[in-house]
Parts: sequence; C-alpha cells; structure tokens
Amino acid sequence: MPGHDYDREPDAEKALNDVLIALFEHSDVLVRHLIPELLAAQYDNVDKPSVYHRADIEIVLSKSMGIIRSWDPELQAQFVAGHPRIGETKNLSVLSSKEQSGGTSQPTPPEVLARLVHLNACYEQAYPGLRYITFVNGRSRAVIAEEMEDKLGIAHSLSPDQPLVHSFTPIDKSSHIWCQELDRAVEDVGQIAHSRLAKIVG
Repeated sequence: MPGHDYDREPDAEKALNDVLIALFEHSDVLVRHLIPELLAAQYDNVDKPSVYHRADIEIVLSKSMGIIRSWDPELQAQFVAGHPRIGETKNLSVLSSKEQSGGTSQPTPPEVLARLVHLNACYEQAYPGLRYITFVNGRSRAVIAEEMEDKLGIAHSLSPDQPLVHSFTPIDKSSHIWCQELDRAVEDVGQIAHSRLAKIVG
C-alpha cells in the first residue's frame, strides 16, 4: 500500500485493518482472529495499537507474529493459506504480483507456470492442509519451482504432470515433519511482511 497517508487516517481500526492486509494479505483468519486479538492486546501507554508511524507498525507486526505463533496448527495453516499459491497470476494483490514476478517485467514462461501448478498440487498432497509459501526475495518463479522440487525430493523438471500427484504419501499432521514445515511457512510469512513494511513506508 505505497503512498498511504497513515497520519491522516481518521479511523484507527480501519488503518490497522488496511496495514495488516497489506502486510499479510486478506483472509478470514486475519479479520476474525488476528485483528480482534490485536485490539484486545495490552500496549504500553496506549489503549489500542497504532499504525501512524513506522515504529508503530513494527510493534504491531511483532505483536502480530507473536499472536500467530501462539495459535493452534489448524488456525496457523488457514492463515498461511491467505497468501496466493506460487505461480498464480490472477487476483493477486499489487505486492504479491510484484513479489511473484521476481522484480522483472518479463512474463514467466508458460511451461514454468504449468510446472508450478503441478508442484502446488504435489505439495498439498504431501502436506495436507498446507499451502507452499516461501519468501521469494527477488527470485524468479523458475528458481522457486526448483526449491519446491527439492522440498518434495524430486528431480528438477518442466513436466506439467510428473511425478503423479497421488504418488506422494500424505504426511501426518501430527508429525514433526508436518509441524516443522508449518513453522517454516509461518516464519516465511513474517519475512514477507517485514519486506513489505519496507516497501510501504520506506
């Protein structure tokens, strides 16, 4: 949300909502859980969280991540899924579109996009209930595809349908591996938010 004039925002709660959506993407979990919990939290010397200055937003972001880390795994997974899948090209926020483009104006080759669609399906078969999220940090979609292949333990390829989705055995949600992957995704969401903060307020 570059250019947003926080100092003139008449409604503090709306300003908080707008900032959190910019940092984390819109989701039902953000609206129904994170924002109410932030508003109910105790803040030093103020009744409610403020987002009128960068230091205020940094405090809100830190408190937000603390709240998110305290949630049960199911709620955390739903929150992570507020981010679009890697390789999606439609209905993206401005910031997501820029992040997924890897900072270039060149379109992603269609074979890479097709590969990412397949890799997302494979990942969601292997990690039921999770969506693959990563801090792109200027990398291309082709590079992220290789990262996903490494995560899944498969060869680098541009095949749109191999290996078969159902060749992946679902990992139990109560297992250490599944929980570790959820923790990684949550922390990457935090890194994305910190990166976006720099873009929003400089």
